[in-house]
Amino acid sequence: MILFLDAFENLPPDAQHCALTIGNFDGVHRGHHAIVKQVRALADSVSGPAVVFTFDPPPAKLLRPAEAPAALTEIHRRAELLSKLGIDYVVVFPTTPELLQLEPEEFFQQVVCDTFKAKAIAEGENFCFGRKRRGDIAMLKALCQSNGIEFSVLEPQREDDAWISSTRIRSLIEAGDVVAANALLVEPYRIAGKVVQGAARGRTLGFPTANLENIHVLCPPVGVYAGRVAACDSKADQPSPIGLPVAINIGPNPTFGESHLKVESHIVGYQGDIYDCNLAIELLAKLRDVKKFASKDELLAQLRVDVEQTIAINQGGIEKLM
Repeated sequence: MILFLDAFENLPPDAQHCALTIGNFDGVHRGHHAIVKQVRALADSVSGPAVVFTFDPPPAKLLRPAEAPAALTEIHRRAELLSKLGIDYVVVFPTTPELLQLEPEEFFQQVVCDTFKAKAIAEGENFCFGRKRRGDIAMLKALCQSNGIEFSVLEPQREDDAWISSTRIRSLIEAGDVVAANALLVEPYRIAGKVVQGAARGRTLGFPTANLENIHVLCPPVGVYAGRVAACDSKADQPSPIGLPVAINIGPNPTFGESHLKVESHIVGYQGDIYDCNLAIELLAKLRDVKKFASKDELLAQLRVDVEQTIAINQGGIEKLM
């Protein structure tokens, strides 16, 4: 369950006396999963709920707006993933200058003790909190011990001899390596947006596309990708496209002289109307770069290959591309 909290005193009692973890949890990767597993175990041992306390927007948006990284997940998606992993409450608090000015000891007292009345806490060993990130894991341990709160610290999870982190995943997405990014996430990477009217050129070519706008997470670089429909609020009189393979073109359409960036998604075998619907797509692999074709026939031949590869990846995994 996701709870948007506008004041500490408004936290419902059911979310108190809990096992708690605090952080951004952007992307919800395997390192986050390890922390969540520990929080779930602690919650069971103290007979309380498992709770994530997070912030919207992330503190970096206020502290370093020009340097703040693009999000990997929107807050509702983050809460959905955390709930699937065993969290009972994802509590979202607005990030304000006043919150960021709290000294670590004040933050601990107001949030951990007074608001959540936490019985246990689990964090990764690089966790920092309070004004100027002065509070570290050693301070958190000492504060927990002095307040009778069970404390657990987890080492960072590693893959290929490197830490699993949101920063690492963000770099992989920016490089177009969604296969490597997905190996670190608990579920494949998603982009989501509203389906809008395009030029309808794909329909005339026999490859109709759903054009996405208002994408609020990090988008991979220009290229053609294989994916599948993860969610869609399709209209009541239309079939659902959920689960169908999708070939996605991110970028311009140089064959037709277009230079502006678009996200065009061909849902394989789908004939329904999803204009103005919200569509979420899991990205599974990059198929190729965007290129200018010499003729419409050459483009059509490549689109058929793209669709065949997309279907194969959906049916048998990424090894079908190799």
